[in-house]
Amino acid sequence: MSNINKRSLAFITGASSGIGAAFARRLAADGYDLIIHGRRKELLDALAAELAQKHCARCEILIAELSDDAGIEAAAKRAAEAAPDILINNAGIGSGSVFRDPDLTPMLPMLSVNMDAVVRITHAALPAMRKRGSGAILNVASVAGLAPSGGSVLYGASKAFVVFFSESLALDLAGSGIRVQALCPGLTHTDFHSRIGLDYSRIPESYWQSADSVVAESLACLARGRTVCITGRINRLMVALYRHLPRAWYRALYRIGTRKFKI
Repeated sequence: MSNINKRSLAFITGASSGIGAAFARRLAADGYDLIIHGRRKELLDALAAELAQKHCARCEILIAELSDDAGIEAAAKRAAEAAPDILINNAGIGSGSVFRDPDLTPMLPMLSVNMDAVVRITHAALPAMRKRGSGAILNVASVAGLAPSGGSVLYGASKAFVVFFSESLALDLAGSGIRVQALCPGLTHTDFHSRIGLDYSRIPESYWQSADSVVAESLACLARGRTVCITGRINRLMVALYRHLPRAWYRALYRIGTRKFKI
């Protein structure tokens, strides 16, 4: 009798703002309770209070630094204990540094957050999903993981890993009742770029999406069983060009675009 009114549970990393917070709002509205992870406690507290008031959602807050081993272990342990119905590996960071800089050190935390944390938290959440025979894992990647760009060598490579990992995991779990998605948004109105000192203000508004629209497309893709979800028509066009144009043509178009928008 105790499970009759049990609400589904979503575990969301990087939920302080942006796409993670948009997932939290959408899933709370859809009747989920939440475990919301991040580093900025004041933002998580405000989000939890908002969702409790609007949707009567129970929101547990988890503070953990996913760029270090202890933080990843804490998040993975909680994911294993909580046995969420949906796991959303949204936490990710970029870097204002570039690969040709003399010091590689500032870029190394990005690899821990974007790859190591995704693998370990997913691995921790899987046993309960397999036992139930149901669940969903959404790994937030990027169009940068589908088409190379010179200014984000390691960021793009880390997101390419997320895409390949997700596709491989989906094949491995075929028939298990567990759905897997690699979500590949492009430019999205969040604080992601400003926090690492990148100025993309010259890029026209038509190239951008809202976090809410990214989430809506992601969940629509999940319902259709689509493993790789590229959001936004411009992003889908860009990826199609990369896949079908000769590489030399793509590189020429990339150079033209970076000069035009001064990025």
